[in-house]
Amino acid sequence: MDVVVVESPAKAKTINKYLGSGYKVLASFGHVRDLPSKDGSVRPEEDFEMTYEADPKSAKHLKAIADAVKDADKLVLATDPDREGEAISWHVLEALKKRRAIKKSVEVERVVFNEITKKSILNAMENPRDIDMDLVNAQQARRALDYLVGFTLSPVLWRKLPGARSAGRVQSVALRLIVERELEIEKFKPREYWSITARFKSEDGSEFEARLARVDDEKLDRLSISTEAEARALVERALKSNFRVGEIETRQTSRRPAPPFITSTLQMEASRKLGMGARQTMQVAQKLYEGIELDGETVGLITYMRTDGVQLAAEAIDAIRETVNAEYGTSFLPSRPRHYETKAKNAQEAHEAIRPTDASRTPAQMRQFLSAEQHKLYDLIWKRTVASQMADARLAQTGVDIPGDGGNIVFRATGTVVEFPGFLKLYEEGRDDAKDDDDDKRLPKLTEGDGLERKAVDPAQHFTQPPPRYSEATLVKRLEELGIGRPSTYASIISVLQDREYVKLDKKRFMPEDKGRVVTAFLSNFFPRYVEYDFTASLEEELDDITSAKIEWKEVLRRFWKDFKASVDDTKELRITEVLDALNDFLAPSLFPEREDGSNPRACPNCEGGSLSLRLGKFGAFLGCSNYPECKFTRQLGGSENDQKAAMEGDREIGVDPATGEMIWLKVGPYGPYLQLGEAEKGGPKPKRCSLPKGLEPNDVDHELAIKLIALPREIGPHPESGNPITAGIGRYGPFVEHEKKYANLPDWREVLDIGINRAVTVIAEAKTRGGRAAPKALKDLGEHPDEGGEIKVLEGRYGPYVKHGKINATIPKDIDPQSISMEEAVRLIAERAAKAGTRKKAAPKKRAAAKKKPAAKKKAAPKKAEGE
Repeated sequence: MDVVVVESPAKAKTINKYLGSGYKVLASFGHVRDLPSKDGSVRPEEDFEMTYEADPKSAKHLKAIADAVKDADKLVLATDPDREGEAISWHVLEALKKRRAIKKSVEVERVVFNEITKKSILNAMENPRDIDMDLVNAQQARRALDYLVGFTLSPVLWRKLPGARSAGRVQSVALRLIVERELEIEKFKPREYWSITARFKSEDGSEFEARLARVDDEKLDRLSISTEAEARALVERALKSNFRVGEIETRQTSRRPAPPFITSTLQMEASRKLGMGARQTMQVAQKLYEGIELDGETVGLITYMRTDGVQLAAEAIDAIRETVNAEYGTSFLPSRPRHYETKAKNAQEAHEAIRPTDASRTPAQMRQFLSAEQHKLYDLIWKRTVASQMADARLAQTGVDIPGDGGNIVFRATGTVVEFPGFLKLYEEGRDDAKDDDDDKRLPKLTEGDGLERKAVDPAQHFTQPPPRYSEATLVKRLEELGIGRPSTYASIISVLQDREYVKLDKKRFMPEDKGRVVTAFLSNFFPRYVEYDFTASLEEELDDITSAKIEWKEVLRRFWKDFKASVDDTKELRITEVLDALNDFLAPSLFPEREDGSNPRACPNCEGGSLSLRLGKFGAFLGCSNYPECKFTRQLGGSENDQKAAMEGDREIGVDPATGEMIWLKVGPYGPYLQLGEAEKGGPKPKRCSLPKGLEPNDVDHELAIKLIALPREIGPHPESGNPITAGIGRYGPFVEHEKKYANLPDWREVLDIGINRAVTVIAEAKTRGGRAAPKALKDLGEHPDEGGEIKVLEGRYGPYVKHGKINATIPKDIDPQSISMEEAVRLIAERAAKAGTRKKAAPKKRAAAKKKPAAKKKAAPKKAEGE
């Protein structure tokens, strides 16, 4: 019996079918060992000796492999065909040696395959090799660098920046990109400009549009017309002119198809066209790679999805060309096959591009076997791959000048005619931040000299726009352009930034949170080398050089550590005041933009003479007044002063509370706005306060509402059963009702103000049946679990959205929209949560049934206990 080790159990089952009864295929379930999250896992002082450990779950999988190998003739390591896969194979072998589970007589082989098909698996088994230690050492170096940066830099952040969570070798550079883009946006000053569009009617009755292009022999650019007065004057001139068709330019062009997908371009295009996040894309692609049941056999539908290579195998190209010929005809088939070459700055091991394993399996044929999101992604991959071997599209681009009388005012119309669609019949690559393009418009047939009827001349006001925030697609694209990170790591980088609350997704665009801004400012000032784009990219190149044996892996670590350790040591004596001064200077352009009236942008709006500056609190950074504690004005970091002025103007009198005669104040603290009854007196009792509930803006608080809020908690009335009072209030977790120290949440803060006794009793009763809380808000009902039965629901909980199946609650990641989550995605999250909790692996012990009472026996005198018993 030969033992084969792969990474996933789904893959193990499929490959065992292909190989037959002479093999036992087991799964490692990913990495079996890793550096434990504690000091000393990488020891620079011992020439970077590394200590690996297996967690309890991995140890269980290793034991299963070790037990199987004891009686094996051969061990075949068939993990994924990349650095991570090579490292997993090495770790499995090292762990087995450490356990003394592998006999000297057992032959050890390494095999790799790019797709899970019978032909590919059998071919791989016939061509084994040894473990590639250059690939393993490249992965070890990457892991050691990430560990050294994280475990050395993160404690510095914790000491110097309260509220900071962590720093990472690549994540910090990605964060810098997002923060710097936001700073560009905040510093951006829009410029007004105008365009003039005319609508004309040709002699055959067709209407088309043209833009004003030239005035008095001067070519206009986008910003040439800067005021409404200029625009109106030009409109008047156009209205007094007669127009004809002038010079017509036609240019024949062609467009070539895009190459097949690599990891990064798949993530970009799935984001643009399908709205999938990078992590979701990779999870769905993994399912397509591992395969589906097809005609009684599990078949992988796509090749390995972590690759930098755009090349295709010769047999794959032949099969794709056959498909093109069969589906579209010979006119859509180029005379020779297309061959693509990888141009990436840091191209990894030369794997094939991501393609269907069999091009004849069309998306239409596969629809019945796939979930909705699987089918969408397969459709995208199939079309991109097939289009890459189709003929060029032939286009005719036309430009027409339309002069007025005397030629002093000239409009220009442009358009494109697709003369032969070629690959465009099947697929067109998406564009980021696509704008209206006049070149894509169709023009009627026009002849030079023909007269035109002017139908309308319309001016339009515009303003220049700041650079757009990064979407997942554009961020991945930029990281790839800079040579930072690896396609296989982009999804995890994005997830870490969101999980650490350094960035958030708003309308599918990344915005830095306050924590993210401050961390970037700190690193840019005190560790500038390690957030430089070129330095990070050059380190990636060195890691690539390790894979090709051009450099020794520990030499890379030695050089990095020498300079990095010195930089960290330089910050040990750093005082908080020095940190604040540096952060204030770095963030000043966005925190304190110049004002139009020339006044001091740092001036406190709440007192005279005060100056605003960055302050560090227990939970992060905020802006505070230099006259503290006399002036308690504070402001959050995000956004401009105008955006926050209404909400953050400091202490404001709302009106007198009729119940106490005290003034109600609206104040703002580091944790947000709140109401306060009266003023605090030295040595006196703390005044009553009430935080504004989530969703209520400070500017919306009037006198009547303030009286009601400051009176909370309020007594609703006695409970009809106990007679004890029921109260309503707003607490740490939002609005609630309370009875006998049992709390139930309310869905809307407004309900606190007017909830009656009947509704309150109902909410409390419902909360009791659910363990003390009101029912979470239902967002979506997904239906029955496909394998286990029972409803799966999407709910909004206290800590965010989650999916529920029976007793399993699984948090929905931030990059997945809870309203659009699919059944497959929900099932996966539930399975992962169940495995983590152990609920599916180990049944809860059954409660013992109460023993039946036996007839009472006659009592006997109990013997005396021995001393000490």
